[in-house]
Amino acid sequence: MKQYIVIAGILFAQFAFAQEPVIDSGTKIWSLQDCIDYAIENNITIKEATLNERISEVDYKTSKSAKLPNLYGSATQSFTNGTSIDPITSDYVSDQIHNTNLGVNTSMTLFKGNQLTNQVAQNKLLIEQNSLLAEEAKNNIVISILETYLQTLFSKEGISIAENNLEASEQEVIRAKTRLDAGTIALTDYTEAQSQAATNKYNLIAAKNQYEQNIITLKQLLELSPLQNLEIETIDENMDLLNLELNKESIYNNALSFLPEVEASSMNIAINEKELDIAKGGYLPTLTLTGSVGSGYTSINNSSFADQLDLNFNQRLGLSLNIPIFNRNQTKAAVQTASINIEKAQLQKQSIEKEVIQKVETAYQNTLSSQEQLVAAEASLQAAEQSYKLAQKKYELGDLSTTDLVISQNTYTSAQQNYLQAKYLNILYHQLLQFYQGNEIKL
Repeated sequence: MKQYIVIAGILFAQFAFAQEPVIDSGTKIWSLQDCIDYAIENNITIKEATLNERISEVDYKTSKSAKLPNLYGSATQSFTNGTSIDPITSDYVSDQIHNTNLGVNTSMTLFKGNQLTNQVAQNKLLIEQNSLLAEEAKNNIVISILETYLQTLFSKEGISIAENNLEASEQEVIRAKTRLDAGTIALTDYTEAQSQAATNKYNLIAAKNQYEQNIITLKQLLELSPLQNLEIETIDENMDLLNLELNKESIYNNALSFLPEVEASSMNIAINEKELDIAKGGYLPTLTLTGSVGSGYTSINNSSFADQLDLNFNQRLGLSLNIPIFNRNQTKAAVQTASINIEKAQLQKQSIEKEVIQKVETAYQNTLSSQEQLVAAEASLQAAEQSYKLAQKKYELGDLSTTDLVISQNTYTSAQQNYLQAKYLNILYHQLLQFYQGNEIKL
């Protein structure tokens, strides 16, 4: 019954993979650096972070412009019937009046508790912070691409292992059939060989599916169309994975000194300190300079429109002082809130530094562990390979049962998978430590 379930699964998976598009021979081969460069230019998360940076630049320019005088022009045309005060002559009249008022007004804040200056300084800090957050977004995408790229390579090599196992098991089925026809093995040995071949075919299809899933994830990070073909470049098999000199303290210091999220958290404290200065400015008076020029025309005056505009031309210049006495504790609440936000920003910085140290510590320990695992996995692979080759020879000579051969093959397959896993984990953690030291990620 188990054999039928496996075979049914294989037939279903074969039908699914029969629908796959054929990869064009001219498909571009993407290196890790190609993926990183393309993602930095096209990833949506990075674009959003860049747009936030541009918004902060606009806010900065707006806050600088708040120190400049404004200028408004005005024009009013009105009709009055009955007894009223003429807006031009200020005389009481009982008549129909047509009047026109023209003017230009301006005002400029001379002093507002240094709030305008502090707002400019705060917005400048926000530009720097958003720039750092954009860099953090880029770093996160780079790390995600590194992880997905290596996972894709891992699954791609897994396909080769599965193909080799399937080819070997199919040969074993042929040999088992020959021996069954010769009467040297029982039917159960032959069906065991068939079952192993079916299982290996299922594993091959599963490996291909895992590879395709990783390709989909990589396409999403790159913002590529699901219909676009994507082939990735294999890494140098001769790259040195073990000779890595590690200094944990140096890695910590480098990571804390250059990672943008750490600097952004420090910037956040300064931003909230400026917010406190802005809030305290609410206790101080506001001094505003105002000015205007204007003229007007009224229909009860017999002079022409042009003459009246000349005669009624006026200028005004004034100072306005606004002294805060009681605003229902709004300024007091703003100061208290800003003070609390400073404390929160300080805690956030500690939390981010703690998180960075934890990431570095994890990568450091995993690098040491993966180096040891790689050595052990390589030794285990060599031993399992020799054992499987010997088992194959014994099986050909009739000195080994099909069951024992299957066990030997599965042990070899497991050793291959363990070696691949140790290999790519070692590459991943090696690259992460390079990243935390401020070095470029490259394979």
